[in-house]
Amino acid sequence: MKIELITHETASETVKPLLDQVKKTYGFVPNTYGTFAHSPLAVAAYLQINGLIEEHSTLTPQEQQVVMLSVSVENACEYCVAAHTVVAGMVKTPPDAVASIRDSTPLADPRLAALSAFSRNLVKNRGWVPEAEQQAFLDAGFTIGQVFDVITIVGLKTLSNYANHLGDPKVDDAFASAAWKRPQA
Repeated sequence: MKIELITHETASETVKPLLDQVKKTYGFVPNTYGTFAHSPLAVAAYLQINGLIEEHSTLTPQEQQVVMLSVSVENACEYCVAAHTVVAGMVKTPPDAVASIRDSTPLADPRLAALSAFSRNLVKNRGWVPEAEQQAFLDAGFTIGQVFDVITIVGLKTLSNYANHLGDPKVDDAFASAAWKRPQA
């Protein structure tokens, strides 16, 4: 299936205001939104859930990016790994943590290591995270409420990761310096 990238010019009248909102937020419309733009629901849902995460999550912006990057690596989404590498840098996520997540190597910071492992285990095990991994997450200082913050972020990233797998958008120039290739089986 070939999914054409929707631009502001080719977007439906329902989607145009959503793309305007994206441009106002980011200064441009990332290609992933051009993939979503086939569905007003997908664009609106992604924007709303992302906004709710930013407004209500008790995870720090750095921790949110650790989750987003970890989920994107686990789902092998080249576009999202590049984008979240750049955004992680913008919110001052430790560069060594970002590199470790991208390379699937152990993180030096035990709290971020527990967060990344829990996030990846949620994806890998379809929510059936082993009890020991759940406890390691809580032992790292996270709360039950933050379990649900992570689940919400996993849902958000599942939407973009899967849409990008099907749409295969080109990584935007803004993220090109952080290009990443999924490991080959």
